[in-house]
Order: sequence, then structure tokens, then C-alpha cells
Amino acid sequence: MLYFIQILYVKEGQEETFHAFEDHVLPLLQRHNGVLVYRARPAKEAVIATEMGYPYEIHIVTFPEQADFESYRDDPERMQFLYLKDQSVDSLRLIRGAML
Repeated sequence: MLYFIQILYVKEGQEETFHAFEDHVLPLLQRHNGVLVYRARPAKEAVIATEMGYPYEIHIVTFPEQADFESYRDDPERMQFLYLKDQSVDSLRLIRGAML
């Protein structure tokens, strides 16, 4: 099982655009054997220490295989909404890991 942690920084004032992007793409995870295990919007007060700033959201998603992740990433339906992500996301970090 592969785990992907995504730390997202959204442009101020673009939160609704980001929500629209997620409303379109998160349901596609199931099509590619993905599971959204965790999705959080941490308050600044909840962050004890940071070298990366304060994220808008943090996601943990699992896929059984790398090919499943790539299939989701390259899904044509997902691709048609990338303009919403480009418009709303300032930066992101994607961390790939595996359960040991």
C-alpha cells in the first residue's frame, strides 16, 4: 500500500475555487482504487512547529499500487479541472511513502 501526503497552500481569496476543484476530483479517487484517509484544515494554533508555513489543507491518500496513483493523476476527467487547481493553489508538497 502506498501513501501520499499532500500539504496544500491556497492563495488567499481562492478558497472557493479550490473547494470546487476538490469537489470535482476527490470523488474520482475510488475509480482508481484510491482512498482519502485523512483531510484536514489545521488551525494555525494547532501547528506546534513549522519550517514550511501554515497549510490550508493536509490530505493522506492511499493507493494499492503506483500505477493506480498514476491512473488517478492522469485521469482525463481530473485533467479538465486542473485550471481550478492552478488558479487557487499557491504551492503544495507531495510526500510518497509506504506502510512498513
